Amino acid sequence: MEFTEVINGRDLKKKFKGFALDIPSLKIPKGFATALIGENGAGKTTLFHILAGIRLDYKGSLTYFDERERDVEKVKERLGYTGPGCYFLPHWTVDQVAEVSGLLFDTFHRERYEKLCQELGLWEEKKSVGKLSDGNRMKLALAAVLARDTDCLLLDEPASPLDPLMRDRLCQMIRNYLAEGAGERSVFFSTHNVADMENVTDYCIILEHGSIVEQGFVEDLKEKYVLVKGEAGDGDRARRVLYSFSGGRYGFEGLCLAQNLEGLAGMDVRMETPTLSQICVAVMQAHTDLTRAC
Repeated sequence: MEFTEVINGRDLKKKFKGFALDIPSLKIPKGFATALIGENGAGKTTLFHILAGIRLDYKGSLTYFDERERDVEKVKERLGYTGPGCYFLPHWTVDQVAEVSGLLFDTFHRERYEKLCQELGLWEEKKSVGKLSDGNRMKLALAAVLARDTDCLLLDEPASPLDPLMRDRLCQMIRNYLAEGAGERSVFFSTHNVADMENVTDYCIILEHGSIVEQGFVEDLKEKYVLVKGEAGDGDRARRVLYSFSGGRYGFEGLCLAQNLEGLAGMDVRMETPTLSQICVAVMQAHTDLTRAC
């Protein structure tokens, strides 16, 4: 499926001791919610810092919004970023976050921010930012960024500190943001909670060891990979064909590339559509340095 990119990166490189981010081509679709998925240390936060203009010591080029703009400073009003940890100064209050946001961004709407804080149970919160729970700090960051008029959100691990109910609310916030943009808004977020965020994910990029190892629209990925289950007696034969494999005395299951399904001919197997989580785990297992348990 062809698409217009909201952000286009070419030859993005950043080296650290023992690690290198190396992405020859990064294309984030315009008008969709794109998930960046990978193990801890895969380079997700480094990539977000580059895209948001926080880190400038990298090689390569970036263009934003249909390649009309290359300077992140010139598009900062159109970009909204949140990251993990204490995003605001720890001594600020909920009210001071609004005051500072209004000074920094021309399109910050105080009334919208207050409404969001009330809906998220934050407006009566009198604690300083540093004394809020991790979940409430993330709620505050989301309220602040959604109170602005933006065209693209960059959300680094927004779901990690949230409880299951708030994760569902986050998915609804993302859907509403995209719907209100009528195809002109985009969201790029990273997550470890693939299952919780699958229903809001349109496009997926899997990052391992600083490189993109798989990407595509979710529906296309679910056609590319097929979940296969079978009897234990066919396990050894199936293992040679499957992309991923796990088995025991009672049977086996794994993902098979659709183009390789004919290799399972003659076996008593069941085929199902995999979840995005199953696809991501299989792809990450194929590229990880972690040793799998026996």
